[in-house]
Amino acid sequence: MTSSKVPTLAARIERFPIAGSFTISRGAKTEAVTVVAEVSRNGLTGRGECVPYPRYGETPEATLAAIEAMQAALAGGLSREALQAAMPPGAARNALDCALIDLEAKATGLRAWNLLDRPVPGERTTAFTISLGAPEAMAAATAKAAHRPLLKIKLGGDGDPERIAAVRKAAPESELIVDANEAWTEANLEQNLAACDAVGVTLVEQPLPAGRDGALARIKRPLAVCADESVHDRKSLAPLRERYDAVNIKLDKTGGLTEALAMADAAQALGFEIMIGCMVATSLSIAPAMLVTPQARFVDLDGPLLLARDREHGLRYDDSLVYPPASSLWG
Repeated sequence: MTSSKVPTLAARIERFPIAGSFTISRGAKTEAVTVVAEVSRNGLTGRGECVPYPRYGETPEATLAAIEAMQAALAGGLSREALQAAMPPGAARNALDCALIDLEAKATGLRAWNLLDRPVPGERTTAFTISLGAPEAMAAATAKAAHRPLLKIKLGGDGDPERIAAVRKAAPESELIVDANEAWTEANLEQNLAACDAVGVTLVEQPLPAGRDGALARIKRPLAVCADESVHDRKSLAPLRERYDAVNIKLDKTGGLTEALAMADAAQALGFEIMIGCMVATSLSIAPAMLVTPQARFVDLDGPLLLARDREHGLRYDDSLVYPPASSLWG
């Protein structure tokens, strides 16, 4: 084997400023910190991006180290299929999985969806996120986005009925989905669900903390409830059937597009509706997720829209429509 045929690996941490700040129940941030993996062979380079998530104990530095630790295995011929067992689900595997798919697409001259034998993704309407804040501040932010057909509203516990009522008044025509990010309790669960139902919210995402969400199986849910932090990969699906109606698939949780597509198939077979979601990230993170959109009822891929600047060759967004990636970006 010549040296040109031996895959080489490079990885780095990158930072992109957020337009303003992004606030959820766990706190606020002003930049997106991503980790990019690049796998090169025969003059071609495949790229993948991930966003380490502190909620799962991930840091950019540890994620970077985990990716770099795979150099010898990749040089030894580690395949994308073997990668699934060689690394646990999470951000690091996501970056490598997507980089390997990108490299294979370049090497074969196929688009990623043809390579993986998946439906060709088309343009989809993505949710646009309204950060958590006081009702008046959220109403003001919503008013600026009220022309968008789908809004995702971040809630955070006490005062959420007032927040969602103010948001609905500011955007009377938009479809609303809500993300509580584990901030509700059994004591206020039914009150908050009723407040969302009263203003026509379509879906509530992760109202209770993961591992403490059993109450969802004991109440009559007035609207659909979606698992996020409670669901990671295919192994976590079956126990959720009594508690949730939908699952939020994120590539940083599944550990890449390979598992995300398999998880989408498994979730549909179990009767779950699918949301394809993302972290605040650049278009390089979002591009692979577009391959899950043909199976998704809800598309929440607005990460680049929340940045002050995206990377070069970024996804095309036409207001709330997001389009499949050009090959110059990924896949």
